[in-house]
Amino acid sequence: MDGHELTVLSGAASLSQVEVAGRLGVDRTTMVALLDGLEDQGLVERRRSPRDRRKNLVELTAAGQECLSRAEQARRVAEERFLAPLGKETAASFVRALRVLAAEERVRG
Repeated sequence: MDGHELTVLSGAASLSQVEVAGRLGVDRTTMVALLDGLEDQGLVERRRSPRDRRKNLVELTAAGQECLSRAEQARRVAEERFLAPLGKETAASFVRALRVLAAEERVRG
């Protein structure tokens, strides 16, 4: 797990397994395996949709939220250390350039 799975679930109300798979770009089999692992670790919880019993909804648990918070803090610290030699202005320009490149790559697919 790289944390992206938890990030997809954060800030969202319950998402169906299919919606999570779509956001992650993985097939249903891979999604089930990912969720099994996250559920075994107590990071996510699956439950039947009250509106559509055929759907499983996925939510972060309190432990999943805490894990995500720790990962985001570690990422911020690592990013600050990595960019520190550039100075604030150059680092900000560098980050903006990377975001443009990432957006372009997403468009290209």
